[in-house]
Amino acid sequence: MGWCDAAGEPLSAGGGKAVRPALVLLAAKAVSRVDDAVTDAAVAVELVHNFSLIHDDVMDGDEYRRHRPTVWSLFGVPTAVLVGDALLTAAQQVLMAAGHPAATRALAELSSAVQHMLHGQAMDVSFESRQDVGPDESVAMTEGKTAALMRCACVLGALYAGADPPRTAALGDFGRHLGMAFQYVDDLLGIWGDPARTGKPVWSDLRARKKSLPVVAALSSGTAAGRELEQLYHAQGALSDDQLATAAELVALAGGRDWARDRAERHLEDALSCLDAVDAEPQARRNLVAVARLVADREL
Repeated sequence: MGWCDAAGEPLSAGGGKAVRPALVLLAAKAVSRVDDAVTDAAVAVELVHNFSLIHDDVMDGDEYRRHRPTVWSLFGVPTAVLVGDALLTAAQQVLMAAGHPAATRALAELSSAVQHMLHGQAMDVSFESRQDVGPDESVAMTEGKTAALMRCACVLGALYAGADPPRTAALGDFGRHLGMAFQYVDDLLGIWGDPARTGKPVWSDLRARKKSLPVVAALSSGTAAGRELEQLYHAQGALSDDQLATAAELVALAGGRDWARDRAERHLEDALSCLDAVDAEPQARRNLVAVARLVADREL
């Protein structure tokens, strides 16, 4: 969770952005108020998010996250898998413990989100060995892997605050679009992000030859730069820093960078439009807009 180091000593910073639990609280505030049950729902969402990160680090072989060693790199893969499983189970327990009237519906929403996340992750893993991944598949993967839990966060906040179905649906759509914008920007940061801000090495996604959104757009562009990028991605052995710099330039030349930025901006605008149907409390709406812009306007 980022609260302690490997020796169990408390840490004062670096626990992550906490966007998803913030969305639970802000969605609830938008239609009513925040109470202990809403807080429990926010905790459950954050537990699920950390479950996914721990397993994701195992599958990707990432040794660092949030500027510190990952769970598997410190304690081994078996322990990391068990820790992730434990967090998922804890999330379900937290959600059901208070006996809130919306708990059963909320658990169904959370379970559905996890299923979509797992499907998205399975697609992501399958992309590693495929050469024919297109933008539509890449977008579908993102819908599951990232957008599903952000949608769920907003839905849970609405449910636990007693929102009616139209307002709950509108908040869910806000979360889904925000999740898409988040991932487009995240994939841009995975290539051009400042390591001091991202906590990952420069060109980290290219080094791992990930089929991220801007990369897939570039590979599918039909341009000379896209074809050259494809040759680099299929080259034998690890890519040198010079080759990685070239790959980043090729993604941009083939239009992948601009395409991803444009999609991020479109989803941000769609997310903000969804708030019109929520009739949110004014300060809560301002806070939701601020979080959305923070997510979509992260510096590259």
